[in-house]
Amino acid sequence: MLKTTINLEPGKKVYFASDQHFGAPDPKESKIREEHFIRWMDEIKHDAQVLFLMGDLFDFWHEWKHVIPKGYVRVLGKIAELKDRGIHIYFFVGNHDLWMKDYLEEEIGCTVFYTKQYFEMGGKQFLLAHGDGLGPGDKGYKRMKKVFTNPIAQWFFRWLHPDIAMKIALYMSQKNKMISGDEDKEFLGEDKEFLIIYSKEKLKTQKIDYFIYGHRHLPMVMELQGKAKYVNLGDWISYFTYGIFEHDFQLKTFEMNKKRITP
Repeated sequence: MLKTTINLEPGKKVYFASDQHFGAPDPKESKIREEHFIRWMDEIKHDAQVLFLMGDLFDFWHEWKHVIPKGYVRVLGKIAELKDRGIHIYFFVGNHDLWMKDYLEEEIGCTVFYTKQYFEMGGKQFLLAHGDGLGPGDKGYKRMKKVFTNPIAQWFFRWLHPDIAMKIALYMSQKNKMISGDEDKEFLGEDKEFLIIYSKEKLKTQKIDYFIYGHRHLPMVMELQGKAKYVNLGDWISYFTYGIFEHDFQLKTFEMNKKRITP
């Protein structure tokens, strides 16, 4: 099991955020949410050592050889600013931006992950993942993901004109149940929440202190056996929640009415 160890500096913190789905439901409304997220990044940049972006930053993302989707300039610029300040940024590809390639790595310097990862921070063991496709059930989505990640399917999509490809992709993306959030406002119970089931199975063979996921949209922190904690980070559509770790983990809500912090 490969593991990354991060030694936290005094006074520094680790931040987590997921499921911004920028671009949805349309550019105008997305820009309002983008502004909130930019303000949050302004707020954390003074004490952040690490920022984990846990997937679905974009409602759809695809990289052609010389083209990326239009928009998101201020969001990407703010992420680049944080990286230039020495903050380590780890990006987990979600089910809406799974066609991420090397743009964020080459242009900003982010580390991009396509699968779950293990970290040790502050003496605690973390399993981090966007969360899609983990655990039992959801066989339809798992079959769909195999198609979307198939190199042949990606090759054919890449040869569509970007204007046509984006129109098709954005329509399909916004029809995805995960953007509506309706099914994510209800806790299904420990025996039906697939990420909780997955985490419990992992605890049978591994010592994990924190399981941190996106994807599910419903913010929650639940204690599992052995004092391990299951965390879903929520989203920046309905909840505007984020995680913070220093000595222990906290799930917080961004206060959007706060005055903007100056540089």
